[in-house]
Amino acid sequence: MNRADMEKRPDEVSGMFDDVARGYDRTNDILSLGNAPLWRIATVRAIDPQPGERILDIAAGTGTSSAAIAKSGATVVAVDFSPGMIAEGRKRHPKLEFVEADAERLPFGDDEFDAVTISFGLRNISDPIVALGEMYRVLKPGGRLVICEFSHPTNPVMRLGYDGWMKLGMPVVTKLASSNPDAYEYLMESINQWPDQQALSKWIRGVGFARVAHRNLTGGVVALHRARKPVDPAVRASHARRRAPRPTT
Repeated sequence: MNRADMEKRPDEVSGMFDDVARGYDRTNDILSLGNAPLWRIATVRAIDPQPGERILDIAAGTGTSSAAIAKSGATVVAVDFSPGMIAEGRKRHPKLEFVEADAERLPFGDDEFDAVTISFGLRNISDPIVALGEMYRVLKPGGRLVICEFSHPTNPVMRLGYDGWMKLGMPVVTKLASSNPDAYEYLMESINQWPDQQALSKWIRGVGFARVAHRNLTGGVVALHRARKPVDPAVRASHARRRAPRPTT
């Protein structure tokens, strides 16, 4: 895959992640300048996992975030569409449940999970709005959605420095640290083309979520989005009617 656009082919993206699975976490720690663990901590706190809850971690990769969530005593199901990532995850975290699946067609029933989360994976999905709809579907009423994703720095000085790092620093580091620099070229392009905080919030509201909010991390380099599936069945039914396809004549 040479360019990151919003019409991504799942087989190509999955194969790209297969290629970088073994060194993925190490390379991410380097490219984030050490911020990746801090972003993970903030995400787990936002999820607020409780013992006995069932939590779905989408685009879980090698299970690093899933393992951090599971420390709470919650049951975590780690989903990824890359067989290579899942194989590596099972080696590292044999006690975790890994499921190979496409986020646009989750193999779970309605209202199954207390929380759904995805970190740095939504922008790699072919149709992220469809995936958000699936997250809504599998959440229990009142369930929590937490999305951690690259975004757009809000401070002009931070934005200038970040753009410089993306254009000049990151390509050099990926050549030295990654087993597949071309894959990280795709990732950099996907970050640049991803919508801003407000646009993603609009998508989340559009599939039916309530109490939508976001918090910037590292000056907006990353944004932590949170939302709830409405508890009131009348609210859910109203949104379902709006989403239902109109009959053709």
